[in-house]
Amino acid sequence: MSTEPLVVVEGLTKVYRSGPAEVVALREVSFEAFPGELVAIRGRSGSGKTTLLNQVGGLDRPDAGRVVVDGKDVTALPEEELLALRRDVLGFVFQSFGLIPVLTAAENVGVPMRLARTPPAQREERVRMLLSLVGLEQHANQRPFELSGGQRQRVAIARSLANRPRLLVADEPTGQLDSQTGRQIMQLLRALVRSEGVTALVATHDQSLIALADRVLEISDGVLREAAPALR
Repeated sequence: MSTEPLVVVEGLTKVYRSGPAEVVALREVSFEAFPGELVAIRGRSGSGKTTLLNQVGGLDRPDAGRVVVDGKDVTALPEEELLALRRDVLGFVFQSFGLIPVLTAAENVGVPMRLARTPPAQREERVRMLLSLVGLEQHANQRPFELSGGQRQRVAIARSLANRPRLLVADEPTGQLDSQTGRQIMQLLRALVRSEGVTALVATHDQSLIALADRVLEISDGVLREAAPALR
């Protein structure tokens, strides 16, 4: 594992305001994540997990503090450079899968490469490889409604890896799956972290899945702390 962190979060604070009321979603959060590391972020619903991932992924801006990903200050990037970072460096996996219903599994995986204008032959080869990597090479021509929840999440994971990201951000990726399928998805994510050499930040509240992480961070009322080492 590299000694240089891929992700550096320093003093991150986010406050949501509704009239006179304030909700502090993040309170001076700081941590680092390294290449080839799968970091689980656990906490109850509403604890700040999604808010934290949105800041790291450049989907929202903090009120204070900063996020550095791959040497770039995400919190200070102009929108055009932020879009390029999300396209080229980051991969996202969401609880709701986020697949395009009218496209096949292969076409869904290929979408990020189309946006990056990857040559067709190169794109098709990468799609085949990724679907094979997640065990869905036989389902390339099926649309999302023809796939199980676990298969749809595998397609979403393959899509997130399309442009060879350095950081994978996964927000409750097993939240809509049964426990056995969820564990399989987490095992797949851990295997992909190793084989693709990416860093993964995975938000989850499922205790049975947390043991698969290299490191566990716990968030409660917007405060982040290092949890006990994951059990094997």
